[in-house]
Amino acid sequence: MRLKGKIAIVTGAASGIGRATADLFRAEGATVIAADISPGEGVVIADAAREEDVLRLVNSATTRYGGLDIFFANAGISGGLASIFEQTPDDWQEILRVNLIGPFLAIKHGAPAMRARGGGSIICTASVAGLRAGAGGPAYSASKAGVISLVEIAATQLAGADIRVNAICPGLIETGMTKEIYERARAKGKEEQLGCLNPLKRGGTPEEIAKTALFLASDESSYVNGHALVVDGGLSCSHPFSRQEYGRTAC
Repeated sequence: MRLKGKIAIVTGAASGIGRATADLFRAEGATVIAADISPGEGVVIADAAREEDVLRLVNSATTRYGGLDIFFANAGISGGLASIFEQTPDDWQEILRVNLIGPFLAIKHGAPAMRARGGGSIICTASVAGLRAGAGGPAYSASKAGVISLVEIAATQLAGADIRVNAICPGLIETGMTKEIYERARAKGKEEQLGCLNPLKRGGTPEEIAKTALFLASDESSYVNGHALVVDGGLSCSHPFSRQEYGRTAC
């Protein structure tokens, strides 16, 4: 019961990492407001990148449950793997809106509620794609790099508030976002190749990321702040990938 008595908000909680984390937080004693733009069991419908919706979630935590201790800003979209030259400004605006403005709003409105409780933990889902090239599409990768920078800035601007702000950088995880990749590999009988670029030679599970979120949400990580914690089976040791050359077919 590492989160006994804690109040938490989890976005992107209808499936995948968000759902696994909401379930684990509850099992560890937390009261959880699970939110998602898509319907799901026990899920509050909310757009994590819409300020009015984030305010509503925070107000629900404070008025119904007495405060807010944990905010897991997990909601995100991939935007596909189209190149810079194929994506449009509209593609970038929507990906940045969800993936980067969403965590910004979680920090902006979650932190004051946590300060009233004497502190708290804000966790944002970034990605190994935000560390270097080769693990995601251009706008997605840029948005996740922005999340990593955001948590560093937020941690410094919340100095003295006892509010920790950290990011999780997952590698390949089987979720709704990667469903097409997994289904395509299974249809071709190549499931064993999923995750083959990392030293563990496998993809990860939502539950493995949820356990990382639990660590960052709990007092066990009381001295971890402004950090991007990589959970990728070792992929980011080297980030090997098939290089796409400008104007030429990828090798």
